Amino acid sequence: MRPLRVVVVTVEAPVPFGNAAARWYYVLLRELAARGHRVACFSACSKPAEMDEARRLFPAPEYDLRLYAFPARGLRSKFETLRRPYSYMFSADLRRDLEAELARGYDVLHLEQLWAGWLGLAHRDRAVVNVHYLFSVDLAELPRRGPGARVRWWATVCSERRLLRAYPTIATFSDRLRAEILRLSPRANVSVCPLGIDASLYPYIPDDRRTTDPVVGVIGTMTWYPTHSAAVRLLTRLWPEIKKRVPAAKAQLVGWGARAALAPYIGLPDVTVEENVPDTRPYFERTGVMLYAPGHGSGTKIKILESLGFGVPVVTTSEGVEGLPATDGVHAGVCEDDAGLIDRTVALLTDPAAQNRQRAAGRALLESHCGPKPAGDAVEQIYSRVARATKL
Repeated sequence: MRPLRVVVVTVEAPVPFGNAAARWYYVLLRELAARGHRVACFSACSKPAEMDEARRLFPAPEYDLRLYAFPARGLRSKFETLRRPYSYMFSADLRRDLEAELARGYDVLHLEQLWAGWLGLAHRDRAVVNVHYLFSVDLAELPRRGPGARVRWWATVCSERRLLRAYPTIATFSDRLRAEILRLSPRANVSVCPLGIDASLYPYIPDDRRTTDPVVGVIGTMTWYPTHSAAVRLLTRLWPEIKKRVPAAKAQLVGWGARAALAPYIGLPDVTVEENVPDTRPYFERTGVMLYAPGHGSGTKIKILESLGFGVPVVTTSEGVEGLPATDGVHAGVCEDDAGLIDRTVALLTDPAAQNRQRAAGRALLESHCGPKPAGDAVEQIYSRVARATKL
C-alpha cells in the first residue's frame, strides 16, 4: 500500500523486553517504519529506564518517538480516574503534543490498548483502537469486596463499553475478543490481527542447553490474575498427580512478585519459587514442560509465545493459546480438564523425542503466525479500510 502518515499512541515504551504489550509495540514501530510509513509515536511510560532504552532503539531522526513519563497522581487525578479509568497515564504534555501533531494532518490514528481511546474521541472516524484484553472478561469471577471495589468495577466496565461503542474501527488479537467486542458494540468493524513478536530475540534452545530433568514450569508475572491462577492450579490440582506418576519431577515457578503471591506454597517438596529475576531465559532452559493453565484471562499470552520461541514444550488450555491457531498434540498440548492436562504433561516429561517434535512445531507456528510480516500485513489491511472509509 502507499505510505501513510500514522500517529501511534502506546501505554508503555516500545522495548523488546519490557512489559507484555511493549514487545508488540517494538515490533509494530519497526515494521511500520520498514514498510515506508511515516510514523509519529507517542508513548506514556511508567519506567524511566525503559524510556532510555527506547531512545537508544529508536533514535531520531530515523524514528519519531516521543516519550512521556506517567504524571504524578493527586486527588484531582484520582477523581478523573474514577470518571475515565486509566486516563491518569496520559500527561498534559502528551495530550497537548498529540493534538498539535494531529492538527498537522494524518491518515490513521492508531491507539494501542483500549484506554488510549480516551485520547482519540475527537478523531474516531480516522482511528483504530487495538484491544488487548477486556476487564469485563478477565475479572468477571473475582470477588469485589467492599463498596469501593464495586464502584471501581462498575466504572471500569461501563468505560470499556463506552469506548468500544465510540470507535467504528477496532482491532484485537483473538477471535474470542472479537466476539466479545461485537457483543458489546454490534456496529463496530472488528478485525483480528496477530500479536507480532520478534522471534529472533528468542534463540531456539538447542538440546545440549535444555534440561534433561523432568521440570514443570510456570513463568510470568504472578501478580497478574491469569498467571497467578495458572500457578495455583498447578500446585493445588495438577502437581500432586504429576509427582505421583513421575517421582523425579520438579516444579519451578518464576515471575514478578512470585514469592509474595505464592507464599502459601513455598516450601512444598521439589517446588521452587523465584521472583523478580533479571533474565528469564535460564529458567526457560531449565523447563522441561511449560504447564500454563489459567483461569479467566482474555488476550494473547506473551509467556506462551516466548515459550514457543525458545522451544519449550507447552501444555495449556484454549485460553493459554488464545490468538494462536495451535493444534493439540502438534504445536502444544491443549486441553481444558485436569486429567487431560496431567496426561499431556506426563507424556512429554517422559518422552524427549515428543518434546522435540512439539517444540519445533511450536517455534514454526510462532514465526509463521506472529512474525513481524504477518502482523504488519494485518495492520496494513486495517489501515486500508480506515483510509477508504475516510474518503467516502
